[in-house]
Amino acid sequence: MKLRYLEVSVGLFVLLGIAALFYLAIQVSNIAEYRDRDTYEVIAYFDHIGGLKVRAPVTVSGVRIGRVASIEYDPERFQARVTLAVRSGHDYLPADTQASIFTAGLLGEQYVAFEPGGDFEMLGDGDEVLFTQSALVLETMIGRVLTQVSGN
Repeated sequence: MKLRYLEVSVGLFVLLGIAALFYLAIQVSNIAEYRDRDTYEVIAYFDHIGGLKVRAPVTVSGVRIGRVASIEYDPERFQARVTLAVRSGHDYLPADTQASIFTAGLLGEQYVAFEPGGDFEMLGDGDEVLFTQSALVLETMIGRVLTQVSGN
């Protein structure tokens, strides 16, 4: 009887541990943030997106206001077409807002950061962000440094 009680208690302990790990994984992945809410979409074109992925955050002053909805290649413009889903509560972005691709930390995930401009007209659904700054690619920067060092 005592052995059966021990087996059941160890089984419950393992089950609780698995449930705690699952809960932690859900919290860390921010899956609640990806639910479709009331959003509007803006388009941004970049020469190079680096490691930007769908569902990457879109921020203003470090505050998450949306996510990357899709990434495609535009063969007419020879650029990456990034569709950004911005929450409808953030409809105050001026038309001359700049979109830049940054990296969280030295080798962290990439995200899109908006820097609002000063235009009186606001971005709306389907509008294009005119001013963009592509991602800095670490390999390209290292290649430039090596070229500079070996050339001198």
